[in-house]
Amino acid sequence: MLQNFTLPDLGEGIHEGEILEVAISLGDEVKEGDVILVVETDKAAVEIPSPYTGIVEEVRVKPHDVVKVGSVMVVFQVQEKEDAPQKHKESATPLYSKKTTHDTETPQVKKGPVPASPATRKLARELAVDLREIPGSGPAGLVTANDVRSFAQGKSAESTVQESADVGKEKTTAPLSGPVKLPDFSCWGDVETIPLQSTRKAIARKMTLSWSQIPHVSLQELADITELEKIRQKNKIEVEGHGGKLTLTIFVLKAAFAALEAFPHFNASLDAAQENILLKKYYNLGLATDTERGLLVPVIRDVGKKSMLELAIELPQITEKARQGRLSLDESTGGTFTITNIGGIGGTGFVPIINFPEVAILGLGKARWQPVVCENDRGEQDIVPRLMLPIVLSFDHRVLDGAEGAHFVNHIKETLENPARILFFEQCNSSPRST
Repeated sequence: MLQNFTLPDLGEGIHEGEILEVAISLGDEVKEGDVILVVETDKAAVEIPSPYTGIVEEVRVKPHDVVKVGSVMVVFQVQEKEDAPQKHKESATPLYSKKTTHDTETPQVKKGPVPASPATRKLARELAVDLREIPGSGPAGLVTANDVRSFAQGKSAESTVQESADVGKEKTTAPLSGPVKLPDFSCWGDVETIPLQSTRKAIARKMTLSWSQIPHVSLQELADITELEKIRQKNKIEVEGHGGKLTLTIFVLKAAFAALEAFPHFNASLDAAQENILLKKYYNLGLATDTERGLLVPVIRDVGKKSMLELAIELPQITEKARQGRLSLDESTGGTFTITNIGGIGGTGFVPIINFPEVAILGLGKARWQPVVCENDRGEQDIVPRLMLPIVLSFDHRVLDGAEGAHFVNHIKETLENPARILFFEQCNSSPRST
């Protein structure tokens, strides 16, 4: 019997993807779980496994095609099981379908390979759960880390999928721009038309959504990181010996986490429809990363539970994956607060746009040596050279007020100016981890 395989609802506001690779051809024999397509969304490049075992009857996509959710990509010839009840012969359900059954209280156990990343499999082992019992919310039933956590907490997979789908539907209603008709620019000269690809289009939608929905307020400050830079220079060689890179961003991650703990309303989202503020008890920090495909935001999970050495190893790895387009959905979703650093390029200051549905974002400019008036040991004023870092905070004025923003920025500033605070946080990390 013939079975159509369509681009599934990927959640997270994703409603289309660009085909990067087609790993099958007409007539190929495919087993359930074999990777048949690689699809790029604004979140990540995702390997799509086959939900069927059978023969490829038709391939309707090719590289660089942009495919909408629900579009048929591949048609399979699948052998019908002889012992299957007649009512199931009319429409077979893919093994990794997001649908769940309510006929019995016993969870349905999948047979055969379960699509999941190595990190997700490791998490499942740590939480002592069986991947075969977990309905996946990812593409073609891919089991994500969030699926595993929700299952371990007793939350039904069906509600998880529905919540993800509902959020996605809300986000995708945002247009690229208002209904503004542009003039015919070709009247004045040659014009090249470049279609927006999936990543750029998604960025345009999200920025429009964020700017139109969130009343932004910004605060700017200068942090004296002279002493911090001494510590960084002193320890960077040792960190490199462990395979890491001790950048300024590592210190900022720790400072931001400390500020978020002290001011939890910055680690939140606003549910405007229900008129609720959702305070998140976990700290997953996103790092805006410049790539050839546009701005991507890989997510560092559980920043407070990781040592600076672990962060120094993980950060360059995940940002490199973002630049290569190899981020998984688990590595690009679930952020609670974002940091964007243009210091490597330049700029004394800028106003970043909040990464919806978060309520705040921290921007870093280029640290420069500047003359600063300081008080010496004799109580006199001296002008001395100090390394000053521009920091700017944009926040959602519906959730936070100016005074809270000032306190939050001051907390980060004071932490960066007193590196002993960060070292104290390191000593208080109660969960030593091997690297």
